[in-house]
Amino acid sequence: QVRLVESGGGLVQPGGSLRLSCAASGSIFRINNMGWYRQAPGKERDLVAIISSGGGTGYANSVKDRFSISRDNAKNTVYLQMNSLKPEDTAVYYCYARVVTTPGISGMDHWGKGTLVTVSS
Repeated sequence: QVRLVESGGGLVQPGGSLRLSCAASGSIFRINNMGWYRQAPGKERDLVAIISSGGGTGYANSVKDRFSISRDNAKNTVYLQMNSLKPEDTAVYYCYARVVTTPGISGMDHWGKGTLVTVSS
């Protein structure tokens, strides 16, 4: 069984910064892609940023140059550094990981429960 736990959300003023963390635990052989999605009220869940096991990254256009994703493979943890936050960044942020639990078998997608980020003055 695999568990993802996010932390670091909260209330921040426009222009401020927050750092989200997500730690994976449980029966893990290897983690392939890790990433962050977000869901604003009344909207669908959208990709924010993704990082491969080798460190390759991708970002939504709306956060490029403001957000930075990184990971610590030794700790099975992914981070999202969010700078220059805007009110439209307000959403529940969900951690994602494709986890291989058994060698030779394709990984499965796992999700955290989400952490709320509110950008408001």
